[in-house]
Amino acid sequence: MRVLVTGGAGFIGSHIVDQLLATGHEPAVLDDLSTGSRANLPAAVPLHVADIRDRDAVAEVFAAVRPDAVCHQAAQMSVSRSVREPHFDAAVNCLGLINVLDAAVARRCGRVVFASSGGVLYGEATVPAPEDTPADPISPYGITKWVGERYLKFYAAEHGMTGVALRYSNVYGPRQNPHGEAGVVAIFLKRLLAGEPATINGDGRYVRDYVYGTDVARANVLALAAPADRTPPGRLTSLNIGTGLGTDVVGIEGMIRRALDARGRTGLPAPLHGPARPGDLRSNLVDPARAGLVLGWRPEVALDEGVARTAAWFAAEAQG
Repeated sequence: MRVLVTGGAGFIGSHIVDQLLATGHEPAVLDDLSTGSRANLPAAVPLHVADIRDRDAVAEVFAAVRPDAVCHQAAQMSVSRSVREPHFDAAVNCLGLINVLDAAVARRCGRVVFASSGGVLYGEATVPAPEDTPADPISPYGITKWVGERYLKFYAAEHGMTGVALRYSNVYGPRQNPHGEAGVVAIFLKRLLAGEPATINGDGRYVRDYVYGTDVARANVLALAAPADRTPPGRLTSLNIGTGLGTDVVGIEGMIRRALDARGRTGLPAPLHGPARPGDLRSNLVDPARAGLVLGWRPEVALDEGVARTAAWFAAEAQG
């Protein structure tokens, strides 16, 4: 299967490319390289540098690749940036998605897998939220992800394509971009490896469901190849991709510290506490049981192991 991965040079997208190659598929990548890197991709994978907000450029990439399926990972992914810049967030996450969907229809692409977000869609969730939990996003980012699912549902029904929305919880792992505001594990590792204290927003008792990047990539590959009786054409199938287990930011910082200590990085500075971030939920957990039934997917990497692997990767990168 020929698959176009938008945002494929980024953190999650590049792991999807790796797993597509490993399972015998033919990936190509569309990425504007604003946060991704060519270095994340095998040399033989075609990279088309384009911005999904550019309708004509997106159409040209689809014409060149002629994909059988699209894995749409390209997004504005910062909650706090969406609060500050809602127009930019909507331009990327809504209008960019529409450009991708229009191009998919024009090239008779049969399946679109969309990176949605259970981590913001359900609002406050102190117990793992199933997919039928009413959407209650409180940030522009969450709103655009919800709107994105509605658009995908419309396009699937209107054009007979298969739509799958994977509602990620908080994804972490090797290759995550530590710059900006997304990805607390990557940000903390970058700072601690530089000998700087991690800054915990507010009291740090913000509970999240952390899922490892390669587990998320595997869910995408399964969704791309899922049979029609599990993901019917003309419909949207929405699935949570998470662990159902919660850890707060204070706990994550301590876990990272222990992982680095085990690698001989001792004497790390104590964390600082800064102001709370606008739009942050106090607790968010997702129930991944339906992904097990539909895709046969379950998370395989436990949080402590995933943090240790991520710390090892960032430590190696810091050493050059």
